[in-house]
Amino acid sequence: MSTDWPRVRLHVVTGKGGTGKSTVAAALALALASHGKNVLLCEAEGRQGVARMFDVDPLPYAEVRIATGLRRDEHAPGNVYALHIEAEAALLEYLRMYYKLGPAGRALDRFGVTEFATTVAPGVRDVLLTGKLFEAVERNSRNRGARQYDAVVFDAPPTGRITSFLNVSESVAGLAKVGPIKQQADRMMTLFRSPRTAVHLVTLLEEMPVQETADAIDDLRRVGLPVGGVVVDQVRPRDLPDDALGPARAGSLDRGAVERGLKEAGIDSDGLLDTLLAEAVEYAERRALEDEQRAVVDQLGVPVYELEQLPSGVDLGGLYELAAELVELGMA
Repeated sequence: MSTDWPRVRLHVVTGKGGTGKSTVAAALALALASHGKNVLLCEAEGRQGVARMFDVDPLPYAEVRIATGLRRDEHAPGNVYALHIEAEAALLEYLRMYYKLGPAGRALDRFGVTEFATTVAPGVRDVLLTGKLFEAVERNSRNRGARQYDAVVFDAPPTGRITSFLNVSESVAGLAKVGPIKQQADRMMTLFRSPRTAVHLVTLLEEMPVQETADAIDDLRRVGLPVGGVVVDQVRPRDLPDDALGPARAGSLDRGAVERGLKEAGIDSDGLLDTLLAEAVEYAERRALEDEQRAVVDQLGVPVYELEQLPSGVDLGGLYELAAELVELGMA
């Protein structure tokens, strides 16, 4: 089964808070690993969400194997590794790799240089975090013995911040006009703006997250960052057929037919019938609102992937279910 993103090495997953972007990022990593690929799942900002989802110890600043990819057909699955990116640790690693500081870099940390660089200098923290992403994709001889990955998935900051986060050249503009920092930023932007990167957006079928998704797509396109797909998460099951939605919303469902259906199912309708009819009205109204937002999403001009709401919540088994859906839908 083919994927919609065969050339992409860096999958950036963003979304408004509460839409399930971390869950989608984890499921995407498992899905990509189903093709026998080794995948690195990265997170930042100190949340340790990956560790909780995979029920492992809190992640250090090191690449740790946390799962085997989704097993399918005759293919041997790859592995999913995870990395919790810390700006301070990324700075020390950068100094070690490019300036050969070694123990001197740790000494700088004790004197508070990393705290200065990541809290006082505007934009440096985001540059360091994205710099580690770049290094994970573009492994070279400076990081000897580092594992090579077929794909990197990043659980990114929310939609409201994603463009400024990835637009490294703008962050660096106030820091350096020339020199190694500027050259590194230019190399990073070459990757981030290339077909090897895709920024996927996660939304719910609700007005606010859909609007934030649309705004983020406009912002990403404005600065030349490649938009991937939109993942509509937590899609509710279709409990009523389409031809019953109109009567349900109008409160004109056949009361007698519903009562007979309950009796045929062996359910006592006393006290339950009115409750069911009232819930049908609410359900139909919610479906109408969701369909309005689905129409907006369909007009965004990008591939759309709908993931059904997991009835038992998100655990490791649920992540594998979502990964299987993403493979079937062609996202991975």
